[in-house]
Amino acid sequence: MNVGEVAALAGVTVRTLHHYDRIGLLSPSGRSTSGYRQYSPADLDRLHQVLVYRELGFPLEEVATLIEASDPAEHLRRQHRLLRDRLERTRAMVAAVEKEMEARAMGISLSPEERFEIFGEHDPERYEAEVEERWGDTEAYAQSRRRTAAYTKEDWVRITAEGEDLMQRMATALRAGVAPDTAPAMDLAEEHRQQIGRDFYDCPPELHAALGRMYVEDERFTATYEAVAPGLAQWVSTAVQANAARQEA
Repeated sequence: MNVGEVAALAGVTVRTLHHYDRIGLLSPSGRSTSGYRQYSPADLDRLHQVLVYRELGFPLEEVATLIEASDPAEHLRRQHRLLRDRLERTRAMVAAVEKEMEARAMGISLSPEERFEIFGEHDPERYEAEVEERWGDTEAYAQSRRRTAAYTKEDWVRITAEGEDLMQRMATALRAGVAPDTAPAMDLAEEHRQQIGRDFYDCPPELHAALGRMYVEDERFTATYEAVAPGLAQWVSTAVQANAARQEA
C-alpha cells in the first residue's frame, strides 16, 4: 500500500506517516521505482501498535522503546491490560458525570456525599427519570425545578428534618388511635400540604388528594411509610383525602 492508502486506512495524516519515517518509528519496507513509500502487512501491524500506544498517552520515544523491546504477544497483553485500566477509569468518570447531570436535572447542587448524608437511600435523584416522564410537562414540576435549583445543603437539611418530624407526629397520632378522618389528623395532613407548597410547588387540595392516593397505590411510597409505623401509609392517605374534601368545602 502507498502512503496515501495507509493514511486513509489508519485515520492519520500523510504528514504523520512521513514524520514516523523520519524518526525511525515506522519506516516502510519498500519503495516504488519512483521512490514512493510502500507499506507491507508487517508495517501495518507495527503502525497499529504505534497508534494504540499513542492513544494510551505514551510519547513517541517510549513507544519506540516498547515496540523494540517486546514481542507481538507481549504487546497485546500489555495493551489489553492498559486498555482495561483506562476503561475502568473512564467508567468511573462517566458515573461521576452522570451523577452530576442527574443532580443538576433535579436542581440539587450537592455532592454525592452530601446527598447520601441528607437523603440516605431515599435520594430523590434515583427517580428523576420517572418523575420527569410522568410530570415533566406540568407546572408543578417546573416550579419544583426552579425552587430546588437555589437550595443549599442547609436548606435540604431543614426540609428533610421538617418532613421527618411531621411523619413521626403522624405515626404518633396513628398509634394513639386518632382516626384519619378527624380534625387532628386532617390538620396534620394540611401541614403536609403546606410544606409541599412552601418548599416545592403549589399544591391545591385536589393535587394533594392525588398524592395521598399514590401513597397506597405505589409500593415504594407505601414501604417508606410502613417502615415508620405499620398502617401509616393508609392512615396518611385517608387523612390527606379527607383534608382535601374539607378544604374544597
